[in-house]
Amino acid sequence: MALSGCAGVGGKGEEASGSGSSGGDGGNSFAGDPSGNLTIMGFGGEDEVAQARVDAFTKAHPSVKVSHPKGEFDAQQFLTALAAGNPPDLVYVDRAIIGTYAAQGAVVPLTDCVKARKVDTSAYREAAINSLTLDGKLYGIPEFYVVQVNLIDAKTLKSKGIDPSKIQTKDWPALKSTATSLYESNGSKIKRVGFDPKLPDSFPLWALINGAQIVKDGGAPNLNDPKAVEALDYAITLVEAQGGWTSFKAFRDSFDIFGDKNPLTTGTITAFPMENWYVNVLRDSIPAGLQLAAQPITDRQGNPVSTLGGSAWAIPKGAKNPTAACAWAAEMTATDTWMKAAEARIAKTKADKSFFTGLFTANKVADEKIRETYKEPAPKPGFEQAIQAFYDTLDTAKAMPASAAGAQIDAAWKAAVGRALGGQSAQAALDQAQKEAQAAFDKAKK
Repeated sequence: MALSGCAGVGGKGEEASGSGSSGGDGGNSFAGDPSGNLTIMGFGGEDEVAQARVDAFTKAHPSVKVSHPKGEFDAQQFLTALAAGNPPDLVYVDRAIIGTYAAQGAVVPLTDCVKARKVDTSAYREAAINSLTLDGKLYGIPEFYVVQVNLIDAKTLKSKGIDPSKIQTKDWPALKSTATSLYESNGSKIKRVGFDPKLPDSFPLWALINGAQIVKDGGAPNLNDPKAVEALDYAITLVEAQGGWTSFKAFRDSFDIFGDKNPLTTGTITAFPMENWYVNVLRDSIPAGLQLAAQPITDRQGNPVSTLGGSAWAIPKGAKNPTAACAWAAEMTATDTWMKAAEARIAKTKADKSFFTGLFTANKVADEKIRETYKEPAPKPGFEQAIQAFYDTLDTAKAMPASAAGAQIDAAWKAAVGRALGGQSAQAALDQAQKEAQAAFDKAKK
């Protein structure tokens, strides 16, 4: 990401279209009644959970005219807007890269925003807040709380006489044996993958399983930690034992994970680590014959682990309406607003004659209230098992620490895993990534 374009962008004293007047630089710019135009990048707001919260904001702040075009956050578009002095008022962005934007001055600290809107940050999960805190300053308000467990096609396991407990990450040789016993092919054509390690995206998870954190506290990269190298080596052996990367990737890329032909329903992948939002998707595949099971992901000592993901609201340097932007970030993540979102989700499940699969947010108070108010046993035991496994993982999940070079570290390890899958040794690939990421981090710190 060409973040050098952020330098010097935006300025104090820019004219605001709302009641804020300091261009998003703090002070009194977040206080007062919001009004005027609010432009947001990266937030589609298309499902009932998002729409209920949008409605809550517009009801609370009718003087604000909100514009949030569909589409995910576009880094290049954002940087171009910054360079032109016309950034959006608010961005909805992956928490993993907030540190980079913060270090470059592309987004502003939210200390005064939190104070102005009386946001109780103690209500939010500490791991999510820490992932947005750089050099002691908070740069984002966290939204959802994305964790992982192993989701399993119970029908295939039953047909093979294999207990779901065999899908585990504590005993690596045993997992490889289980995966290869479930794997099926016709010559070079893969018919079924026994266990998908979800490379490249799940490399940080495998490192964590093996006791390594690929970003150190303080934000320095730790990509070639011996335990991270060992983890990547192992995960690649799972791929190589099941057809090799070229065939494996082509097979996996052919799936529609959102439809009834998803791999857990069709029996084409027996198990993989997956995020909590996916259970809500899988619920619609029950009529197609899906039989779900789940197992927690553990480290090699048997302790539950998960990486932690999710997005956050951040206010760019030079935002013309920081008052409305701050009010939006506070309103969208408040406990009362999340309760309205849960009500909307429950109404939809009743209309669909389905069931509630949980709503996992970075607001711990809201999470616990939603669970207490709305969570009932799922009618399918496998779904109940999965939902419970996700809830049990929330307090042990670990976020990568905020880093001034978060985006560059992210790009470096992803490129390294790609090279390793292509045949380079894990050690060489991660050594190169560490060198690149360390250089980026040293430069960002200066």
